[in-house]
Amino acid sequence: MYAFTYHRPKTLAEAAEQFDAGEDAAFVSGGHTLIPAMKSRLSAPSDLVDLSGLADLKGIEKDGEQLVIGAAETHAAVAANPVVNEALPTLAALAGSIGDVQVRYRGTMGGSVANNDPAADYPAAVLALAATIRTTRREIAAEDFFDGLYATVLEPGEIVTSIAFRVPSEASYAKMRNPASRYALCAVFVARFPGSVRVAVTGAGNDGVFRWTEAEEALSANYAPAALEALQLDPAGMLGDIHAEPAFRAHLARVCARRAVAAPGKLTLC
Repeated sequence: MYAFTYHRPKTLAEAAEQFDAGEDAAFVSGGHTLIPAMKSRLSAPSDLVDLSGLADLKGIEKDGEQLVIGAAETHAAVAANPVVNEALPTLAALAGSIGDVQVRYRGTMGGSVANNDPAADYPAAVLALAATIRTTRREIAAEDFFDGLYATVLEPGEIVTSIAFRVPSEASYAKMRNPASRYALCAVFVARFPGSVRVAVTGAGNDGVFRWTEAEEALSANYAPAALEALQLDPAGMLGDIHAEPAFRAHLARVCARRAVAAPGKLTLC
């Protein structure tokens, strides 16, 4: 690890000032991606600006038809929060399935969404639940936020402050996870709203999280596992690595989608 200057701001304004003053600064929250990259010298920021203690990035509340969660809330806090469990129990279960206990008590929702790991869980919920990502500069619709592997439309110095999830009438999440890392080999989040269904797939796409529009159309016409039986994603658009081939991930997407629909309001580990 190369030398760097550590900052622990007390306000968002102070965080922005410290970031702008650094030659090549980076924000850190849970640090589960950035710190390992720094240890292996794949990343060498001049300054680390720690956002994890900022009160402005905390808080969980139901606001009308939206569930608003502060960016610095940890996975464990999301999983245990009574408001989340009442309004969106599937999201609470998703948070409780991330990594292990140590990861859940340190990692944050905002950090995960901003990092946009192609196998992360939250991006599927953000996309399926038509969330709005709120930052220090603007509000960004989920459709416009993700921009490829490990990439988003966030600008340098822009901080995710909270995420507002649209509360569905029904939601479910099914995940086939790597037994070692517990990242998703493929996972599908299904959200049902009055008059529409949204289906998001993570862990499987060449370009990261994506909506499966054919599945949405089929489920909008007939919300049942059988509606997905004839569907098949093109393996050419699927990720292939040492853990799973593209064709297997394409198969897993349909399996996970069917199991999600069959278990409304729940997390299913495939």
